[in-house]
Amino acid sequence: MEVFEITDQKFIELHDLLKIKGLCSTGGAAKTAIAEGLVKVDGIVELRKRSKIRKGQIVEYEGRMITVL
Repeated sequence: MEVFEITDQKFIELHDLLKIKGLCSTGGAAKTAIAEGLVKVDGIVELRKRSKIRKGQIVEYEGRMITVL
């Protein structure tokens, strides 16, 4: 499991998290993956590209999991 720490804000948008952590090569690729229902947040498929991911949530994509701290 990977970790991402939010430091200077309350949340990160889902598509940005996927791009920053290298799970998707571009923001557009991240948005497509989300729209196709390939990304889960806390075990539930998330279809909102700009979903606000906050501390304590877990994002899963292609077998990789990110815990947000």
